Amino acid sequence: MTTQYQSPLTSRYASSYMLGLFSSDTRCQTWRKLWVSLATAEMKLGLPITESQVAELEAHISDIDYECVSKREKEVRHDVMAHVYAYGKAAPSAAGIIHLGATSCYVTDNADLIIYRDALLYLRKELQKVLANLADFADKYKALPTPGYTHYQPAQLVTVGKRATLWMQDFLTDLSEIDDTLRHIKFLGCRGTTGTEASFLELFHGDTEKIDEMNQLIAADFGFTEYYPVCGQTYPRKTDSRILNCLSSIAQSCYRMANDIRLLQHDRQLEEPFEKNQIGSSAMAYKRNPMRCERICSLARYLMVNALNAPWTASTQWLERSLDDSANRRISMPEGFLCADAILRLAQNVTDGLYVNEKVTERAVQEYLPFIATENLMMEAVKRGGNRQDLHEIIRHCSMEAIQNMKNGEDCDLLSRLAAQKEFGLTESEISSLLTPSRYIGRCPEQVELFLEHIRPLLTGISRDTAQIHL
Repeated sequence: MTTQYQSPLTSRYASSYMLGLFSSDTRCQTWRKLWVSLATAEMKLGLPITESQVAELEAHISDIDYECVSKREKEVRHDVMAHVYAYGKAAPSAAGIIHLGATSCYVTDNADLIIYRDALLYLRKELQKVLANLADFADKYKALPTPGYTHYQPAQLVTVGKRATLWMQDFLTDLSEIDDTLRHIKFLGCRGTTGTEASFLELFHGDTEKIDEMNQLIAADFGFTEYYPVCGQTYPRKTDSRILNCLSSIAQSCYRMANDIRLLQHDRQLEEPFEKNQIGSSAMAYKRNPMRCERICSLARYLMVNALNAPWTASTQWLERSLDDSANRRISMPEGFLCADAILRLAQNVTDGLYVNEKVTERAVQEYLPFIATENLMMEAVKRGGNRQDLHEIIRHCSMEAIQNMKNGEDCDLLSRLAAQKEFGLTESEISSLLTPSRYIGRCPEQVELFLEHIRPLLTGISRDTAQIHL
């Protein structure tokens, strides 16, 4: 048990992969890789840097002396220069060429872009796992009738599988947004203090082609094909805004699904996973609370609000750069990713073990089916010679009486009331024969099949390992 505060995202919710990706060690090792890439490119383009110097830098990427860094930062009050100093101590023959021509944002901003890209790629796979689970669920229950709800009031029947496709459609939007965000993330490159590349004009004696080639070489080292054509000292902070909006979109979809499940679990139609020894309440031993879905909703609210940080930062940057972005970004960007990771892990867990209480669902269908079927019953009565307007009034009057009975705790007796009306022209058995639930689900099974056929190519080869989460 630690004696100091830890973020719950670190101690309870996020995955080991994401915690490692956003660790200080990954960030600082990425800085060193960027310094190696810069030195390598400068050497290839004719600057006085030797292969042995580059080799020494490469040999000391991971053995960072953080004590040395900390001591030096207290002296100079500059984190990047403290790392340059410690790197030079580890690779003394290359100490004089580390960071040559660069400004701090060369390592800080490019490292962030690399980490954010890798994090988005990881979240994309996690989102695909949720979709794969829901695809199986939708296919299994594509024809199981269930009450539809508008305004959370019983409406025309749908199917359990069709409802799951509504959640999936939201997640497909998120998948598309991730892909679009990834397509638009570019590398910053090494552009100098205000983005003018003036230092490299000096180093390369005015040869602008070499400057462009240097940036292309460095970008390629880290898997980027493009870098921003113009910049100030930093990459455009609109990129952060776009990223957090993408994460917020995932939170919105997960919240919507989890909230639906919470409502349906209240009605006992659907349940999130509940383990054999799980305790639902410290006082009420019988409780089976939808705590995982509640946690999804809780974390999603945080992530949606957190996404407001990036547009504030993007809109308040001064000219070529101001440092009021730094402290905010150090918190809002990593925590945004860790929170999205936590939410998707929970969503995987819930969708992998989502349970349908079919008998309860059938009972709910039967309770409301007489009302849902009234239009079809009216059409049948018209075919037998009835007057549509008169029949409508009979149905309205009988329905209101049946509903009042139900409000008094009695069973629905709409069918017998209608059959007792001579003008309605149908016996109770004839009415009952028209109340097969599958007659009232429209094209739901077909819609599910067509939807799944459309998305299956997006789910090919997805690992289906169930997320392990702390309760």
